[in-house]
Amino acid sequence: MNITKKDIDTLNAVVTVDIKKEDYSDKVQSVLNNYRKTANIPGFRKGHVPMGMVQKQYGKAVLVEEVNKILQDSLHNFLTEEKLDVLGNPLPKNEMEIDWNTDDFSFEFDLGLSPKFDVDVKAKTITNYKIVADDKMLDNQVKTIRKQYGKLISKKEVAKEDEITGTFTSSEKNIENKATLSTEVVKGKKQLSALLGAKVGDTVTLKTKGMFGDDHDNQKYLGVEHEDAHGLDIEVSLKIEEVNKRELADMNQEFFDKLFGEGVVSSEAELKAKIKEDAEKQFEQQSDQKLLNDVVESLIDNTKFELPGAFLQRWIQMSGEKPLTEEEAKAEYERSEKGLRYQLIEGKIRNENKIQVTFDELKAHSREMIKGQMAQFGQMNPSDEELDNIASRILSNEEEVKRISEQLNTNKLLQFFKENAKLKTKEITYEKFIKEAYE
Repeated sequence: MNITKKDIDTLNAVVTVDIKKEDYSDKVQSVLNNYRKTANIPGFRKGHVPMGMVQKQYGKAVLVEEVNKILQDSLHNFLTEEKLDVLGNPLPKNEMEIDWNTDDFSFEFDLGLSPKFDVDVKAKTITNYKIVADDKMLDNQVKTIRKQYGKLISKKEVAKEDEITGTFTSSEKNIENKATLSTEVVKGKKQLSALLGAKVGDTVTLKTKGMFGDDHDNQKYLGVEHEDAHGLDIEVSLKIEEVNKRELADMNQEFFDKLFGEGVVSSEAELKAKIKEDAEKQFEQQSDQKLLNDVVESLIDNTKFELPGAFLQRWIQMSGEKPLTEEEAKAEYERSEKGLRYQLIEGKIRNENKIQVTFDELKAHSREMIKGQMAQFGQMNPSDEELDNIASRILSNEEEVKRISEQLNTNKLLQFFKENAKLKTKEITYEKFIKEAYE
């Protein structure tokens, strides 16, 4: 048997596997001998079927199967030993031309080779947002919390900052949705004016255009679908069923203890500091995700290399459950090309910088995750034995291991970018972050 590789260009090659009779004849004969021992053919005792008859009935199928086994093993070993970095899988080139009635066979496979390229994570300056909770946000949050823990006082007539419970209806959009909303979410002046002074039992007609500051509130309060919520411009009726005023909770120690536990917070200033700390921890997750997305986009835009596009389109066309047309394969390649480029870039970054997750890291992360979950149920000091036993069960689940590995890999990659990419830190409020980062 002989295997050779011929480079077509830097991204494409052809591998030829020559298999001779001596490579497969013993294996084929062994299989046929076993068939002869077990074959049930009318007119012959089991184990006494003439070999010529076994050869005639099974010989071609056994030959094809054994040669293909040798072919696949040899090709796999060759790619591994030669350390060829291939994209997709080898594609048979001349399988329709193989004459199975000869003794020797020559198989050809097209290969798509991974491109050579360099990655510069400092190619472009990326904004790293530091989202801060400003005084306006803290004041609003404190007010919201005090409302949640305050008293509900029933009223007959709507005034500012009251809560209205009622049913929105509209025949135009088949709306019939019961909701509770505060007059504070109503941003349209005409709509707010129509509500103020309305009484329990009244039905108020409102225009939806500009009624809320965020069109998504049309989903929340009117019950329309997402695609209808944006730019909704109809009239709706609101039958008022209840009006309530929320009396804010007193800012005393009992209130602080309800929120954070006994003695953790003892003043409004400490309350705001705690809210600020918790909020900015959550904001960090959003800014990290934004940073990761921006670095990925920058790397794709600034890392230039060619791909074996024609080969990959043929591979896509042939590798699915059912073959695609050329047009379908081309469209699928165009959809996936960007992801493939980043997959190659990320792989190179990980390999060159030895960014990988060890089993010890998986286990340690699992233990911390378990401790956090147990703490939510009041189990603050689980034993090492308990943690190890639960972690072992988690790590025996292949899907869980994959999920945790992906999470840790992403965290490691993010940390690498924070330490090595060219970043410009920008301090910003959450409101401005949403507008600047996503709008």
